Amino acid sequence: MTILRTSPIGIIGSKVAEVHAAGDLVFDAEAVAPLLGLTAKTFMDDLRKGILYQMFERGTEEDLGKSRVTFRHRARQAILTIDDHGRVLDVT
Repeated sequence: MTILRTSPIGIIGSKVAEVHAAGDLVFDAEAVAPLLGLTAKTFMDDLRKGILYQMFERGTEEDLGKSRVTFRHRARQAILTIDDHGRVLDVT
């Protein structure tokens, strides 16, 4: 089941990920799924099936402390720039 894509503006400033001790990020499916037009359940199911995937990039130099995560699901994608506390700085 898909739902309408929410405005990415509404997610800016929200905490969407927890940062683990090793620096790994664990994202909240409830927060990210609507950006792709999905429910959290479909998001997790499709992640397990390999239909949805993510690419992670850690910032360096002037972008130190920021990360960019691209979520792709079929022909849709959401790119989130987040700070080192898991808060969204930008969405494209």
